[in-house]
Amino acid sequence: MVIGLVTFEIYFPYIHSLKEKRKILSKLKDKIKLKFNVSIAELDFLDKWQRTKIGVVAINSKKITIEKMFNKIVKEIEENSEGELLNYKIEYI
Repeated sequence: MVIGLVTFEIYFPYIHSLKEKRKILSKLKDKIKLKFNVSIAELDFLDKWQRTKIGVVAINSKKITIEKMFNKIVKEIEENSEGELLNYKIEYI
């Protein structure tokens, strides 16, 4: 059994309130959850409206399956996020 965690740090240059940020994050989180069947949560920068850190967790019997899924999620966030992906980090347990 392999547990994978990928964390993303995203910058939203055009957001001007926490309400806007939460609306955009909610749509992004729902889309990723439905498309990839993973758990996702905001981890840091909760009170900053132009920045966020989110974590995505997946579990599978094969590491390669999680790696492929995480690569697709990274691509999805880069292409469809209303923000700029600053960095991401993938970890396995």
